[in-house]
Amino acid sequence: MNHNFFSDYFTKLQEMNQIWWKELDSGKVAMSSPLNKALNEISLNDTTKLLEKAAAQPTVLAQVQMDWWENQMKIWQNVTMKTGNDADLIKPEKDDKRFTDPAWENEAFYNYIKQSYLLFSNTMKTTIDSIDGLDDKAKERLNFFSRQAINAMSPSNFITTNPELAKLTVESNGENLIKGMELLQQDMQSSADVLKIRMTNDAAFKLGENVANTPGDIVYKNHLFELIQYKPLTENVNSTPLLVVPPFINKYYILDLREKNSMVRWLVEQGHTVFMMSWRNPDASMFDIDFDDYVVDGVVKAVDIIEDITGEKQINAAGYCIGGTLLATALAYYSAKRMRSRIKSATFFTTLLDFSQPGEIGAYINDPIISAIEAQNEAKGYMDGRSLSVTFSLLRENSLYWNYYINNYLKGNSPIDFDLLYWNGDSTNVAVACHSTLLRQFYLDNKLVDPKGIKIAGVYIDLAKIKIPTYFISTQEDHIALWQGTYRGAQCLGGKSTFVLGESGHIAGIVNHPEKNKYGFWTNGKPVKDPEAWMDGAKRHDGSWWTHWNKWLSEFEEAEPVNARESGSTNYPVRAAAPGDYVMQKLPIEVSNVLAEKRDDVASAT
Repeated sequence: MNHNFFSDYFTKLQEMNQIWWKELDSGKVAMSSPLNKALNEISLNDTTKLLEKAAAQPTVLAQVQMDWWENQMKIWQNVTMKTGNDADLIKPEKDDKRFTDPAWENEAFYNYIKQSYLLFSNTMKTTIDSIDGLDDKAKERLNFFSRQAINAMSPSNFITTNPELAKLTVESNGENLIKGMELLQQDMQSSADVLKIRMTNDAAFKLGENVANTPGDIVYKNHLFELIQYKPLTENVNSTPLLVVPPFINKYYILDLREKNSMVRWLVEQGHTVFMMSWRNPDASMFDIDFDDYVVDGVVKAVDIIEDITGEKQINAAGYCIGGTLLATALAYYSAKRMRSRIKSATFFTTLLDFSQPGEIGAYINDPIISAIEAQNEAKGYMDGRSLSVTFSLLRENSLYWNYYINNYLKGNSPIDFDLLYWNGDSTNVAVACHSTLLRQFYLDNKLVDPKGIKIAGVYIDLAKIKIPTYFISTQEDHIALWQGTYRGAQCLGGKSTFVLGESGHIAGIVNHPEKNKYGFWTNGKPVKDPEAWMDGAKRHDGSWWTHWNKWLSEFEEAEPVNARESGSTNYPVRAAAPGDYVMQKLPIEVSNVLAEKRDDVASAT
């Protein structure tokens, strides 16, 4: 090994220690946060209950321990007496990519470590599931957080127990660790209270050039959003314009990535006049912005502007994730105010309306944790989007966190150029009041499905009063909005609903360009209450769901196509070229940033 390796490595290590101590002095270390304290208290409480219940069921616990011991001995015998054709007793799941190096299979030392680790992981889950008397929520938390801890301690995450890393370190004279330490140092300096690992080469992308580059214009701007009107790419366009409401906890350009990965560009190519909302990235001055602000000053305002620009009395609308929840709330708001039907059809991408089954994020949904998050947000003035991004990544920790930890910091590889991952790392904050409303009223209390549960601008929201046709697209492997939950939400509406289930997950299953022909989808026209019964009777189709949705939208096109529209109107002239200012805001947002001025000043200027 290079004689300079240890001196270089420990120089980097000393620099890292100085950063750690600096963060400790400034109170930024996650261990001291209210959230971490709440998580520790809940974990201790759940573990105490588990031990108490286990003590009262010694036979069950003894059987689990005996099974573990017997299997451990079998692993030892299997490894020591293994021939080339012998299969492992304990195997990883099919989608587990941690143990693909041949040495995990062929070398006894690593094979034994791998199987023993997997056995321990399985045994921990079996132990939790086998103990009677624990409530379901406690079991969910114990399974989730124990899985997090066990996967953090995976032998694949350490040089001495990962054959690929050990070999690489020797062959590169430790250069991989030097490079990895540099990447870690950079990531720590750009993280909030939790280490945010970069997933792609940020320098490879520039907004407006190779992502978010579908031609368009900013036709409106207020304290919450900018409205983009995309330029037509066809001679004639559909008479009914289309408004897209992205989630305000992410940036809109997930739907406008590179040209062959852009839903917006594809929709414009199909003859749609597309309007996109680009949300402002909240700073501390927006602490009191709440969900109803996003409804009234956001979606409702955008619909007004589109009517003025196009002259059409009705539009189609689509919302993604929490943007879909926002859209549904706006539709119910129109009904509650007895306003005329201004939206002809609504489409919901991976949207929860019934939050009774929130997926693995449910591990964080309880009063002590929410209270801790609220206290943390109050201190900062916003929910830090960098921490929120890590939370979502840790819902799939092996594929969205630890694999990048290994690749970047232990292998010393620079991240690849990937537009979707660039978007994923371009985080947004959430306003304090709005984040609290989402956690408490939507996730914890599930008030949106209650006709008297949620008030928007003084009126109650009743989803059953939404009578227009709706289209729900969810994805089979979504871990953020479980498709069974989105299916139940679709049944809360009063109009005819079409439900479609795509392959893959929350992002890849939605951003599925037809030219790639990568993922298929399922349909079932029979109205059944149970989601699993729906799936049993569903028919699978090859190709992207985009074409199926576009055909569905065409059913509401009663008028003839019109000439391609110019951007803006007399009341709402073009202000600037897309992608605009708000999408350019990067975290952390500096107080001196011109976009961080008081929202009243911004509103009056518009």
